[in-house]
Order: sequence, then structure tokens, then C-alpha cells
Amino acid sequence: MGARWVQTLRLLGLVLLWSRAGMTEAFLATATPPAPAQACSEFSQRSCEECLRNVSCLWCFTNNTCIDYPVRSILPPSSLCSLSNARWGVCWINFEALIITIAVIAGIILVSIAVCCCYCCYCRRRFKSRPDEEEEQLARKREERRLQSLQRKHERKQKHDEIRKKYGLLQESDNPYSRFENE
Repeated sequence: MGARWVQTLRLLGLVLLWSRAGMTEAFLATATPPAPAQACSEFSQRSCEECLRNVSCLWCFTNNTCIDYPVRSILPPSSLCSLSNARWGVCWINFEALIITIAVIAGIILVSIAVCCCYCCYCRRRFKSRPDEEEEQLARKREERRLQSLQRKHERKQKHDEIRKKYGLLQESDNPYSRFENE
């Protein structure tokens, strides 16, 4: 029965593998190749939205032109388009405001990280001092319990000695290993 079960599983695995390969071929056959990217200059004198659909384009409002984003420099030079009139990514915010917004958000993130690090260091120092205090308190309690235990032990020994004395079982000698005498 076990060998038949293994053969059935192998056959099922082959069927699944074969059907998956067939689906992949069908998917690849129906997939269309991507359209070639259009140059940014083709979108000049149109709209900002059409220009900025391509992420490598920059829209300039001064002369309504769509130009390739100058990737060699981080910021577009002012000879190309002033920052207040340049749009990249979205049309409703100019490049200048976009840079300021990104800088503010990055600053907030950095300050938040610094505050979290300082807070964690402060808490770590505060928690490091607490275990010392807790250890001292535990040591004091342990010592108190040990002293109470010794006191109770001493009291028990006294009671036992009194009982032994009452019944004449207490030996007054210093040698506890003295010979027991039967009478």
C-alpha cells in the first residue's frame, strides 16, 4: 500500500509540474512586449500631466516645455528652468517646495531617530541602576531570613534541651560521644 501511495504522489507532482509549465507558456505567448519609451521633448506644448507620466521627464512652466531630467546633477540647473517653475513627479507642487518638503521630512525622521536613541540610552542607564538597588534589597531580605532562621533554630535547640533536661536525657559533658550506660 505504501509504494502505491508514493507512486500516486509522484504522478500527481508530475501532472502539476506539467500543467504549470503549460500555463507559463500560455502566459508568455499572450504577454505583449513593452512599448518603447517616448522622448520627453514630444510632450512639450501639451500638458504637465502628460509630461510627468514619464518619471524621467521634467516640466517647466515658464515656457511649457517637457525636458529630460538632468540625472548627472541632483538639482536641475537654473539655466534649464528655475526651481520655482519646475515640476517633477506631480504637477501641483513645484520643485523648490518638493525639495523643502523632502528635507523637512528627512530632518524629522533623523531627529526622531536621535530622540529614540537618546531615550533608549537614558532608559538603559536608569534600568541598570535599578537592578543594583533590587539586588541590595534582595540581599537584605535574604540576610533577614537567614538571621530569623538561625534564631528559630536556636530557640528550638533550647526547647529540646529543656525537654531533655526534664526527662534526664541531657548530658552535661563536653564530649557528645560518651559511652551510653544501661542501668
